[in-house]
Amino acid sequence: MRRSLVTTILIALTLAAPAAASLPRAGVLVPGQSLGGIRLGESPRAVRGALGTVYGVCHGCPQRTWYFTYAPGNKHGLAIEFTGRKVSGLYTLWRPAGWHTSNKLRLGSSALAVHRRTGASRTVVCRDYEALVGDSARASTAYYLVNGRLWGFGLFRHDASPCR
Repeated sequence: MRRSLVTTILIALTLAAPAAASLPRAGVLVPGQSLGGIRLGESPRAVRGALGTVYGVCHGCPQRTWYFTYAPGNKHGLAIEFTGRKVSGLYTLWRPAGWHTSNKLRLGSSALAVHRRTGASRTVVCRDYEALVGDSARASTAYYLVNGRLWGFGLFRHDASPCR
């Protein structure tokens, strides 16, 4: 009996331990609000608390930029830009599997589906892709298209270009 009680306590403690912070497997874009659980204006400390402390740093980017990927050498994930000590931009890296909007628009959707479901009001032509952009009171939300298909998401301050 004593042995089963100890085993039960150990299992309960293991299950009660908080999950380690990491990049979500199926990140969600909430237009105008958050991407992958991160909001504009958050501090670096809050980002590390949500996504962990394993990330790459861009050394040639105009703003301090951190790259969170699923494994070393993996290109898929989330980039976070900082201006001063606050998040000023977020965007997906490549086309991370399972990422979608809060209304279930998934990466790989057609440009027509993006227009219909998002209400994005303007198109910005970037070097190798287009960004359909919707503006809200809080932010600009970008839906990145490559060859007519939804490739990624971005969330930026109103004064920032969605091109990266």
